[in-house]
Amino acid sequence: MDLPARPGLPGRAEVSVRPAGPADVPEIARVQLITWRTAYRAVLPPAVLDDWDTAAAEAAWRAAVVSPPTPGHGVLAALDGGTVVGFAAYGPAELATDEQPYAGGPSTELVALLVEPRWGRRGHGSRLLAAVVDLNRATGSARLQLWLPEGDEVTARFLGACGWAPDGWVRALDTGTAPLRQFRWHTILDEDAQHDERGAQ
Repeated sequence: MDLPARPGLPGRAEVSVRPAGPADVPEIARVQLITWRTAYRAVLPPAVLDDWDTAAAEAAWRAAVVSPPTPGHGVLAALDGGTVVGFAAYGPAELATDEQPYAGGPSTELVALLVEPRWGRRGHGSRLLAAVVDLNRATGSARLQLWLPEGDEVTARFLGACGWAPDGWVRALDTGTAPLRQFRWHTILDEDAQHDERGAQ
């Protein structure tokens, strides 16, 4: 995957987004753990956070980075001064139960978009999301979707500011304790279709 780095503002330490490589895997797993334990403590079940298996997380991310299951899967890393501070992962979307495919074309699911909290509010999340949009629009995806845990108001505000909205689908994940409710958000990548959809609302 060929992705030009997305530069930051002049006068700042160099910031960019690029495809993740094998050397980034430990940092991706670290960012995931820190972000979940810091930002999602009130959202995720305690067992998910307290029983974290670093080796298993790194193995899963290494597989995603080194041997993605399809050409439509990808992992991007956000860097600040050479340090991995966030990442995004995406792949072909799976249909919800009884759901019909999006009529405008294929959908891509954003399965992770995380920035380590101490690096927040520096544009890393926006750059990651913009890179995912650019890549998937270029490869013919018509729509992006993401399952958002109930109670994650910070991400909901971020997505809303980026033009995303809930699409009405809800699911509950079995976490071994209490079910975790998630709401699906989406955005249309085709600008003409996006304009038509907004005009119909």
